[in-house]
Amino acid sequence: MKNIVTSFACLLFFVSLSCAQNKSTKFNEDQLLERLKTLSSDKFEGRRTGEKGNDSARAYIIKQFKSLNVSGLNGKYEYPFSFEIRDRKFNANNVLVEIKGTQFPDKYIVISAHHDHLGVSGDKIYNGADDDASGVAALFSFAEYLTKNPPKHSVILAAFDAEELGLRGAKYFVENFDTSAIMVNLNMDMISRSAKDELYVVGARYNKSLKAIVDNFENPTSSKLLQGHDGTDGKQDWTMSSDHGPFHKVKIPFLYFGNEDHSAYHKPTDVFEAITPEFYKNSVKVILSVFETIDTSVL
Repeated sequence: MKNIVTSFACLLFFVSLSCAQNKSTKFNEDQLLERLKTLSSDKFEGRRTGEKGNDSARAYIIKQFKSLNVSGLNGKYEYPFSFEIRDRKFNANNVLVEIKGTQFPDKYIVISAHHDHLGVSGDKIYNGADDDASGVAALFSFAEYLTKNPPKHSVILAAFDAEELGLRGAKYFVENFDTSAIMVNLNMDMISRSAKDELYVVGARYNKSLKAIVDNFENPTSSKLLQGHDGTDGKQDWTMSSDHGPFHKVKIPFLYFGNEDHSAYHKPTDVFEAITPEFYKNSVKVILSVFETIDTSVL
């Protein structure tokens, strides 16, 4: 009987996997690009934590979520926090919104990206188009999609601050949220630029259910989804490299999506005009499809 029950559970898992991957993951692709262009423009002065450009960018992010009829988490959009680095105090703000689940409203999938970048140095603006305006603009596409296709589990869309200063926004969130209610974190950091047309997913090796999902994933796009950079292949290990790190540290399953470093990484040349648009649109489609599979599965 135990073997029959186990086999039936496996069958249900792969049926849900197939159904989720066949579901259309449509969003406004032109708006995705337009939002990335705006968020990485000179107007926001590189979005450095604690500076005017960061404040303006945050206001833009909140305005976008409101325009998509997505409410702030527990009724508010901004979650301020502060920290010190070498006796300098930084005031920062996470932007958090929530979409309630239809079946499991008390269990959360956290989808994250960081809205801060490196600011201005001399006469050079570090616009951070790929790093990580690309992830934040993708959050808006998730919001657009999920308001039309309500998820089974509740979803928190998190635009974290101060990633560039030590993953501070993600750390603050993990320390101040009931982590027992979080099923998984999907983190997006640098998903819009790849000459090789390759998106990496990191984290499946740490959770059997996530590994099954990624191993059996049917990619709906022509861009490649690769596993690696996870401590198993001799490449740079990204397990703790971005805002998924604090989730992993407290044993919350995670998947991190990102492309490999390029010549513009942390340079003023990381601008909208240098992204690879088709790859970017495909990246968001892939991540949405993975999300749908997770939302219909049991981790």
